[in-house]
Amino acid sequence: MDLVEEIVPLRDRELAVLRPRDSESLLDEEAFERDERMPYWAELWPSGVALARMVSARALRGRRVLELGCGGLALPSIAAALAGARVLATDWSGEALALAGENAKRNGAAIATAECAWAEPDRLVRDAPWDLVLAADVLYERRNVPLLLDLLPLLGAEVWLADPNRPPLEDFLQAARGAFEVRSSGSDEPPGVGVHVLRLRETG
Repeated sequence: MDLVEEIVPLRDRELAVLRPRDSESLLDEEAFERDERMPYWAELWPSGVALARMVSARALRGRRVLELGCGGLALPSIAAALAGARVLATDWSGEALALAGENAKRNGAAIATAECAWAEPDRLVRDAPWDLVLAADVLYERRNVPLLLDLLPLLGAEVWLADPNRPPLEDFLQAARGAFEVRSSGSDEPPGVGVHVLRLRETG
């Protein structure tokens, strides 16, 4: 895999991560035909940067943190680990997870990784509740909305979700308010990204 280095400034440090030079070259036509898999994990997405910056400003020592769809760069997971959290970074792509582990190591962070599809989340639910669930730009396809709405309440009481205002976002947030209190704010850098904090409503 032909890799290039990206330098990502956080609040008090920089992350040096590797990414594929040409993500389109990683497209597997057979995988796309089977379940429309695209190599989204190979890009440096603004939402991942925004969420990593938010995470890096928090003290997370000893907290159990789960990232959904970490991709190969795993910026929020790395930032959480450097803030003291015990992190499990997950993705559907084994290639993404191998690169995520390498990127964590390059930055002196220790993360665990697991290959997992949201439609088959048994391991994630078994290990719940998580203290914090992270998700960056996971609503790029509308089919992800019902999967996440079913999954997130099973994982933990607090979710931080970053999104560049993709079309499915509003439907997701509206439906999520049935189970969560939602607080949204914009990101100054990079611009155009909203960060949404979801806290599970108490029942009973």
